[in-house]
Amino acid sequence: MSTTMTAVRQDEFGGPEVLHAERVPVPTPAAGEVLIAVHAVGVNPPDWYLRAGMPDVPAHLRPSMELPLTLGTDVSGVVAAVADDVTGFAVGDEVLGLLRFPEPMAAGAYAEYVTAPVGDLARKPAGLDHAHAAALPMAGLTAWQFLVEVGHDHPSPFQEARHAPVPLGRGTTVVVNGAAGGVGHLAVQLAVWRGARVVAIASGRHEAFLRGLGAEFVDYTAGRPEEAVSDADLVLDLVGGPTSGRFLRTLRRGGALFPVYVAEYDPDEVAAAGVTVSATQVRADGAQLTRLAGLLDEGVLRVALDSTFPLTEAAAAHERAAAGHLQGKIVLTVEER
Repeated sequence: MSTTMTAVRQDEFGGPEVLHAERVPVPTPAAGEVLIAVHAVGVNPPDWYLRAGMPDVPAHLRPSMELPLTLGTDVSGVVAAVADDVTGFAVGDEVLGLLRFPEPMAAGAYAEYVTAPVGDLARKPAGLDHAHAAALPMAGLTAWQFLVEVGHDHPSPFQEARHAPVPLGRGTTVVVNGAAGGVGHLAVQLAVWRGARVVAIASGRHEAFLRGLGAEFVDYTAGRPEEAVSDADLVLDLVGGPTSGRFLRTLRRGGALFPVYVAEYDPDEVAAAGVTVSATQVRADGAQLTRLAGLLDEGVLRVALDSTFPLTEAAAAHERAAAGHLQGKIVLTVEER
């Protein structure tokens, strides 16, 4: 194995154009880690937020950021080396993982090789290719921790109360706003799997895709989506921003609004509506990811790819993300060695 590798780096914060490929040393796994020969890397919103320097994040919530920087946390590949104390994985194992999150500066997955803590990893199902496997970790774990099981006691930086998923099953209605994207289309499937009635909100071009996942469909371009459903038990809002509060009217008293991204709403309106607003921050979890991978292997879930790009074309992948209206995930692929 070569002692150097190709990695996508940035020496300044800015737009997609700051991303460039260069040769850097192959890292060495520390105790409790493996070295992964990367085959595919998932592209996620934290990647482009970090690439830009997180200008919209309040200073007290912004992590320390040092340059030069290699982005990326979602990976699928093959174990190339293991630390002396590692017993759960061996060279040649196919794995996937969300690495070191929520410390995205520490992962550096936009590279041909990356080190990974074994607790962040799951075995890749043999029937799942690396591109689809790399699309699963962050999006799947976000949907899982919001809807099924948080799985950790770490406080959210956005609220004091611990997030608690809403029990889902027959007789419950879940509305997913922004349903066609990475987290959204997996959240739709998890809610369907739990037995809920699911209403997916997206633009009309995604209707067939989302109905095919078992959801009812609302085209937000054709009217007010918050008025298309009433007495819902849960709204999972993947869009957030200043309009998230409009979905309070969609909920029954005792229902819940879960904004995945930072949302703006009036606390007095929340109290008057008699609903709960809650969120959590996704964290790496190999055990939960193993359960998600199992659901893919069983055919309960499927991951959609919006597009794929070679690793060295990461800038083009970020440009695609900036264009919006994604259907599934963007993935970077690494050429066979």
